[in-house]
This record gives sequence, C-alpha cells and structure tokens, in this order.
Amino acid sequence: MADVNELRVTSRFAVPERELSERFSRASGPGGQGVNTTSSRVELSFDVARSAAVPESLRSQVLTRLDRRLVGGVLTVVAAEHREQLRNREAARERLANVLREAAAPPPKKRKPTKPTRGSQERRIAAKKRRSDVKRNRRARHDD
Repeated sequence: MADVNELRVTSRFAVPERELSERFSRASGPGGQGVNTTSSRVELSFDVARSAAVPESLRSQVLTRLDRRLVGGVLTVVAAEHREQLRNREAARERLANVLREAAAPPPKKRKPTKPTRGSQERRIAAKKRRSDVKRNRRARHDD
C-alpha cells in the first residue's frame, strides 16, 4: 500500500517522507519586518545514492544525469519565493519531484539524420539573395 506522505515521482518511483530532510532558515528579500522573524526558506534534501526508494534499474541513470547537482550523493533543492513556510515546503517538494522525474525519464530517441529538401534549399538561397539585394541598395553610389 502506498504511503500517504510519500513524494510521488513516477508511477514506479516514490520517495517516502522519512527519506526527505528539511531545513528551514530566514529567507532574504521583501517581506517587511516579518522577514527577520520567520524561517520561511526551505531546503529539501534527498540522498539519491543511498536511498532504497530509487529503483535499481534507474539508479545509475539518475546519478549520472544529476551528477553536477549532487553533493556526496545528496540532491538539495531550495524554495524561498513565498512568504509562508508551508507554501515553500510544497514548492520545494514539487521542485524535487520534477528534478527526479526529468532524471528518471527515458533518454530521447536518436535523431535520424536527414538531408534538407530541395524546397528548403531554394527558399534559403532566395532569402540570401533578397538580403544581398537589400544590403547592395544601402551602399552609397559614387557617380563619376
């Protein structure tokens, strides 16, 4: 049975609440005096490398795709755009799910190389000629 407090990434991949780590701090930016008293900024961390929630079939792909974002195998996202901590928590969870979803997505299909059509080549040459004419007409004419 699915845990109510899990972060659903894909139909096969969900992160349990116990594997997420939240840190709160004071956010910068506008907010008046309240910005000095409330810890509304949220850092949400997830240990991708050691998590049992990541399917083994996806683990190497996710680690490879997130290589530049991981610090010691841990992925961290930050949300501080809202004034309320609860909304920032929701934004951080959604952001983490999106990052993991993109990393777990299947690789795009290889592009089959094609040649340009004759029509596209003719349109390109015609456009170049029009542009050449425009530039030629801008030149100063020297009447001798």
